[in-house]
Amino acid sequence: MSAIIAERPRRPWSAVRGAWDRISVYLPIILMGLIALGTYWLARNTPTLGVVEVPAAPTHDPDTVMRGFSVKTFDPAGRLKSEVHGTEARHFPDTDTLEIDQPRIRSFNVQGELTVATAQRALSNADGSEVQLFGDAVVTRSATAQVEQRPALEFRGNFLHAFLNTERMVSDKPVELRRGADRFTADSLDYDNVGRVLVLHGRVRGTIAPRQGG
Repeated sequence: MSAIIAERPRRPWSAVRGAWDRISVYLPIILMGLIALGTYWLARNTPTLGVVEVPAAPTHDPDTVMRGFSVKTFDPAGRLKSEVHGTEARHFPDTDTLEIDQPRIRSFNVQGELTVATAQRALSNADGSEVQLFGDAVVTRSATAQVEQRPALEFRGNFLHAFLNTERMVSDKPVELRRGADRFTADSLDYDNVGRVLVLHGRVRGTIAPRQGG
């Protein structure tokens, strides 16, 4: 007598477990792919800050050039204070200075006394109160005829440094001073027109002309 054994039907959870086992083998790879996709999306969609441009340091190149120019300045009362002529001028923004070729500068002090300066080249600060003269420099203060008459005063040299507001003249190079008919030479000088003090340094030589009359 033979017996027939019926096969039990496979439970559904066994199929699910088998499928899960197969998927779990690839799960780390799937997760890594998802993380990579998320990182890429964030990188593409995250707003970036604008690049801050650092201003370049100014170079010693002129930003303005004038040719055949004349510039005048006036005091608060409207009187002419200074006048500058030149064949060419170049402004340098890094030092805020003005370099002038063949300058001719006329300047008046508060008493109205005129000073004229010429040279081959001049270097002026921004407001024109300080001027360095290079090459055949000549600075002349006109004679005065006020309370005390003073003869014309002239400075000559290859370098003169004029401070127009304080009426001071200095030089560390050989200079020649002419005061009327008198002549002086020195290795350097420091002249204060307001205090009327003249200091000559180095090898000082002078010739004083005889006074007439009296």
